[in-house]
Amino acid sequence: MPFTPDNELDLLFPASLISQDLKSQLHPDVHIRPLASTDHSRGHLTVLSVLTVATDLGEAAWSAQFNAMRGAPQTYYSLVIVDKNSDRIVGAGTVFIERKFLRGLGSVGHIEDIAVDKQQQGKKLGIRIIQALTHISENIGCYKTILNCSRDNVPFYVKCGFEEKECEMAKYAPAKPNAQSQPKPQPQLNAQSPRL
Repeated sequence: MPFTPDNELDLLFPASLISQDLKSQLHPDVHIRPLASTDHSRGHLTVLSVLTVATDLGEAAWSAQFNAMRGAPQTYYSLVIVDKNSDRIVGAGTVFIERKFLRGLGSVGHIEDIAVDKQQQGKKLGIRIIQALTHISENIGCYKTILNCSRDNVPFYVKCGFEEKECEMAKYAPAKPNAQSQPKPQPQLNAQSPRL
């Protein structure tokens, strides 16, 4: 499949938010850009599967999730690195913005789902993804950018300019029958919906 330029894609956010300086540091065979509405077919979930289970519920479900993210403007910034020779995704990551009442109604960028294709690891693509997401977070006004990682990945994130702070806690919901076969319905709030 030939490489598809940004101007021919339906992107999640404006490509201009990605640092031009960072783009120039990438190898000429790869390109960094926002997630596109057609990236299911470019292997987005395949790359994410290097992290954890990334069940493919089909292109329609993937597109619905893309549109839900786009429906929350100035919140989700998912980007990908594409191999220009194959037009396949070889790296991905997201920063989402949490708006707070603290720090003068400040915002925090949360970096999530950093993934690089196993065959592309060791080429500094992960560092470039982190740098791009941090640049976006800082340039839209977040007072800090945070992420959670395994103990084994702490040295990598220190190289990216992060420092170890606090402690992460998690409580996973119990598994439900057929939990992976259906997308989770999203609650719809309107004027008649009670707000919790």
